[in-house]
Amino acid sequence: MKELVTIKEIARQLSVSVSTVSRALQNNPRIGLKTRESVQALAGQLKYSPNAAALHFRSGKSGIIGVVLPEIRENFFSEALNGIETIALDQKFLVALYQSHDSFEREKQILAALTANRVEGILLSAAKESQSFQHVQDVITQQIPVVLFDRIPPGIQTHQVGCDVKSGAYQATKWLGAQGFRRIALLNGPATLVACDDRYEGYIRALVENGLAVENALIKRVDLTPEDTARKMAQLLTLDCRPDAVLAFNDYVALDAMRVCRNQGVIINRDISFASFANLPMNMYLEQPPLVSVEQHPFAIGQKAAEILIKSIRSGSGPGSDGYERVIIDSQLKVWQ
Repeated sequence: MKELVTIKEIARQLSVSVSTVSRALQNNPRIGLKTRESVQALAGQLKYSPNAAALHFRSGKSGIIGVVLPEIRENFFSEALNGIETIALDQKFLVALYQSHDSFEREKQILAALTANRVEGILLSAAKESQSFQHVQDVITQQIPVVLFDRIPPGIQTHQVGCDVKSGAYQATKWLGAQGFRRIALLNGPATLVACDDRYEGYIRALVENGLAVENALIKRVDLTPEDTARKMAQLLTLDCRPDAVLAFNDYVALDAMRVCRNQGVIINRDISFASFANLPMNMYLEQPPLVSVEQHPFAIGQKAAEILIKSIRSGSGPGSDGYERVIIDSQLKVWQ
């Protein structure tokens, strides 16, 4: 295996000092133009590549950003990661990826490890188990930039990037009402996520505008596990006047709820229809997908979150009055049937 070329080798061949080579490669004007040109020409000829670890050591910066998300196998988060990596690679940052697997304890351990290893910033989409977020605040207190994306917990003063799910819930519920559905249920997510409150508000607004009653019995919170979704959907099916449509937290929740319906002999999109969020590609392969799904643009969310993080790393602040940037990306209603 061919050995990597070092600045010592360049210095030896040109009979100059290592410090001269180092400065010449940085185009330092303290080094004469002729010497700079000679050093840079030989470096190119020998295919010299700077030692990133050494550069980071000298600068005190790791060149690494941490990304913590619930599950990479979920299409939404894999698309968000694609967006993050696109920006990170372009800006010469490495990505350290960790999955919380929706575990509060694991999320705390990951943030502690990333902090101890001095990553330059962290992108976080919160675990559904997380009920308190002191571990996130601890990172911010240590002057490590944090950007929360998609699953954003309330009350944390830091950068945030999300999708306009309030508008998405409004559009989806409004659309269902326009199709003649009158008893529209909501399978919402955990109360610890801001996006769940936004879904609720959009849903309620559309019901009121459509002249439909707001019934607490039709509104359920799920912890995003298949088991809890099954329990809550079963409860909806036991109502004397059960729903004719369901707005689900996302496509996965919709699929879990549909499975319960099928097991009880309910015909999807005849007896009960579904609307959801995420607009996953798998919907095109389903015989009976949700009638509509809200596109949340995860790739764009990932890109924007990475842009804000890197800008914060380099400049130390955002444009908000408190120094933090908050971006909401427009949602879009996708009609499948």
